[in-house]
Amino acid sequence: MSSKGKKIQKEEEEEDPLDQMIQRTGCASFHYAVMECMAEHQDWRKCQEQVQSFRSCMAEHQKQRAEEGKRRQKLHQAAS
Repeated sequence: MSSKGKKIQKEEEEEDPLDQMIQRTGCASFHYAVMECMAEHQDWRKCQEQVQSFRSCMAEHQKQRAEEGKRRQKLHQAAS
């Protein structure tokens, strides 16, 4: 295999950073539902139910991250 072929194969094996981020949120299934709907309809307006579900999941994830950050900050302040 040429070095160009190896480079292409390596790039295909690496996961997209955006996909990795979405996987960590726990909202990947909602994201994929939006993508599937978009592929089928080619119009995001027809996918509002999926978009709203994904948005709600991401908002909940952000809320949990903020709460965790506050807890860590309080623990850090208490330890000081």
